[in-house]
Parts: sequence; C-alpha cells; structure tokens
Amino acid sequence: MSRHCDCCCGGIPPGLLLIRGKQWNLQTYRYMVLLTTFIAYACYHASRKPTGIVKSVLCPEHKGTNQGWSPFNGHDGTSKLGEIDVAFLACYSMGMYVAGHLGDSLDLRLFLTTGMVGSGIFVSLFGMGYFWNMHSFLFYLSMQMIAGMFQATGWPSVVAVIGNWFGKRKRGLIMGVWNAHTSVGNISGSLLAASVLEYGWGWSFVVPGVVIVLGGVLVYLFLAPYPEDVGFSCVHGGGGGGDEEAQVNGVKKGGGGGGVAPPTREGSVNRKSVGLVEACMIPGVIPFALCLFFAKLVAYTFLYWLPFYLTQTAEIGGKYISVKSAGNLSALFDVGGIFGGILAGYVSDKLNARAITAASFMYAAIPSMLLYRHYGSVSMNANIGLMMVSGLFVNGPYALITTAVSADLGTHSSLKGDSRALATVTAIIDGTGSVGAALGPLLTGFISSRGWDEVFMMLVLGAFIAGLLLSRLIIAEIAERSGKPLSSGQQNPEATASQPLLEER
Repeated sequence: MSRHCDCCCGGIPPGLLLIRGKQWNLQTYRYMVLLTTFIAYACYHASRKPTGIVKSVLCPEHKGTNQGWSPFNGHDGTSKLGEIDVAFLACYSMGMYVAGHLGDSLDLRLFLTTGMVGSGIFVSLFGMGYFWNMHSFLFYLSMQMIAGMFQATGWPSVVAVIGNWFGKRKRGLIMGVWNAHTSVGNISGSLLAASVLEYGWGWSFVVPGVVIVLGGVLVYLFLAPYPEDVGFSCVHGGGGGGDEEAQVNGVKKGGGGGGVAPPTREGSVNRKSVGLVEACMIPGVIPFALCLFFAKLVAYTFLYWLPFYLTQTAEIGGKYISVKSAGNLSALFDVGGIFGGILAGYVSDKLNARAITAASFMYAAIPSMLLYRHYGSVSMNANIGLMMVSGLFVNGPYALITTAVSADLGTHSSLKGDSRALATVTAIIDGTGSVGAALGPLLTGFISSRGWDEVFMMLVLGAFIAGLLLSRLIIAEIAERSGKPLSSGQQNPEATASQPLLEER
C-alpha cells in the first residue's frame, strides 16, 4: 500500500483515529468523505430554510395590531423580508470569493468547521430576537449579513474536498447523487423549522442553528480533506487522470514490476493556491458562472418564497393551507430537485456534454414553471406533481454546474494537475451564481405586490437567459461530437470546459 505511517502523516482527524480499524483502504476513506461532506452541506442548507418558513408568521396576509412581528408586519413587510434575504445572499456571494481563495490556502477541515460553527451561532441569534423581544430591523439585518459571510465557507470547501478525492470518471453521476444534500438539507430544514413553529418562530432558527454547530464538530472529528492527509497519493496523479484506478490501489502504473509509489506529503496546508484572475482565465469558467447567475436566481426565488406563495396566493383544490402545511409541502420541490441533480449528472456523463445538458434542463424548466403557475391550484395532486417536475428541471442544472462542472474546471489541464484551484474556481462560479440568488428573492419582494404572474415571468426570463449563455459551449460540444471541429474563426476557447475533461482517457 502507498501509505505513510500515522506518525509521519500528521493529518488524520482525531475521530478517524478512534473509529478506524488497523488500516483503511482509499475506497473506505472515500465513503467517509462523501458521508461527512454530505451531512455538512445538508446542515448548511437546513439552516437557510427557516427564513422562508416563518415569512407568513412575521408578515401575515391580514395584518392586524396583534398579528405578525414588528418590523415585518407593516405595509412594507414583504419588501423588508426581501431585503433580509438579499442581505444574507449578498454577503454570501461576496464572501464566496474570499472563502474560495482561503479554502485553497488554509486547512480545509478547520476552515469548514469554523464556518459551520459561526453560521450556527448567528442563525440562532436571529431566532433569539423572538425571545429577547427585539423589533429592530437593523438587528435582524445584521444577523443575516454575518450569517451569510460564514455560510460562504461551505460550498467551495466541500466541492474542493470531493474533487480532491475523486477523479473525473463518472464524476457527474457521483456528484449528482452526492448533491442531494442540498435538497435533503432544504427538506429537513423545512420540516424541522415547521415542526417547532408552534412553540414560537424563534425556535425555527435556534434548532437548525444548533444542528449546524453539531455538524461542524462532526467535520472537525472525521473529515480528511486530502488523500495525502491520511497517507495516500493524490488521485489526480500529478495531472494524469488516467492513473486514478492505480491510485485507488495505492500503486502507480509503469512503476516497474508493480513497485509501490512513494506517497507525497502535500496535505491541506502545503500547496499554493491560484489567484482569482488566473482562475477566471480557465476556459469555461466565465460562461458557466454567468449561466449560474440566472439559474440560482430562479432556484433561490423558490427556496425563499415558495412557502409564502403557497399560503397567501392560491387556493389548492378550493382550500387555503396553513403555514405549517405550506412549509411541509414546499419540501416536495426539493424532492424533485434530488432527482434532477442525479438525472443531470447521469445524462451529462453519458453524453459527455455538460453544457448541452444544463441548457436543456433550463429550457425545460420554462414550460414546467408556467404549468405550475396556471394549473397548480387545480388539486393537491396537480400541485405536488407540477411542483416536483419544476424542482427537477430548476435544480438539475444548478446542481450540475455547482458540482461536476466546478470540479472539472478546478482540475483543468491548464493547471497541470494542481487541485489547489478547486475551491477558488468553485467560489467564482457559485459566488457569481449567488449574486443572482440574492437578486431573485429581492425582486420577488417588490414584484409580488403587483401580482405573482409577473414573478413567474421573471423566472421564465431568467431560465431562458441561463440556457442562452451556454450557446457557444453547446455549439462546440455538438461540433466535437459530430467530428467537425470549428474553423479557426469560430473556434471557441471555452470548449475544453465540456469536452475530454469529463472522462479520464
């Protein structure tokens, strides 16, 4: 086996030292990394759901003296709730660029732990405003802004860890299944926040806040960010892709008589990271980042406003539903999202075409959202079915771009196998997307006062532009698959983002 002894490694998390047997193979560590990062990011998303769940409590439809919660129960309540959302997401998106670079420079395990504990504290403090009888808009705005900065640590870190442990073969499917943590987190966060809402809306924040702190402790104890931290060679093999299977067994090909490859100790703190400008120059980063801007605008509008929409705008089968029921029902959008992420990853692997897959899903989201708007109120079954279909097409490309595409580009051949670009590239793509995620809920807060048809038209336009932004990459993928390369005048330098990168040769 290509391994160091524990004393030479120095990077084994304390929890793994306690639970593992005499020795684990690389495959076992991979399962542990998948599980730990899955739980970690599910906790992040669970802690973002309470705001959407409590909107109808803070700002009820029929505002009275004793209804709602000041400062959100006035005539401008929905606008203020929109400002709260955008404050969180703006700080999240800005913090993402810094967090990505730091994630490539610092110990990912400690960095992720700090982010989770900080997130939990400030999410809980928002809820404590209920128990402290706080009615200052500035207090709630500040708590969301600080929570947003801490939340920015999560996504670049977990994608970087997965990219470090897994090569490009079947990455779309693996990360599509793994990305279910987003929907699992949204679902569990919705159910958790709704279940304690009757005891006071503050509990809907405090309980998820405690959960993410416990998740941070789990990461500290059990996450090994790099294979080298536990004595294995890098799965990228210094830029090869083709040596991954050999690395799984700890043996390098061509070593002469099946010799053992000496592992290099380049763990979590011993590599150089690339700069933001250098990462932006990687072919494909900019178009996918701009596409994600509009994809997340659509996805996060549903994330933050769907429970509110269900309670206050439409009768479903002739009946209005309660706040708690709306929170539970909205979770089905994310159930559709789970299947969407898996399907998008599988299709993109089979076609070897990330851009075509992402754009196709975005275009398919347009009729599905329009159908949900116009026929979702016919019956509960119609609402559930159309909601899940919308979730599948909306979250599918969002999941694909933030996982497999980001990991592909973060280990692009132009980097010569240096996976220290993973967190930075992920941060650029998802940070740009998060600007759209901030804009969507903010615009919804204002546009919804004019009617929800306008909101859905905004979502349709966003989905259309998202697909359109990938047109050049789509043309390049079609040309590559048909064996007719583009002429020099038409050559798209970004085509490599979605071509042979995606499978190890």
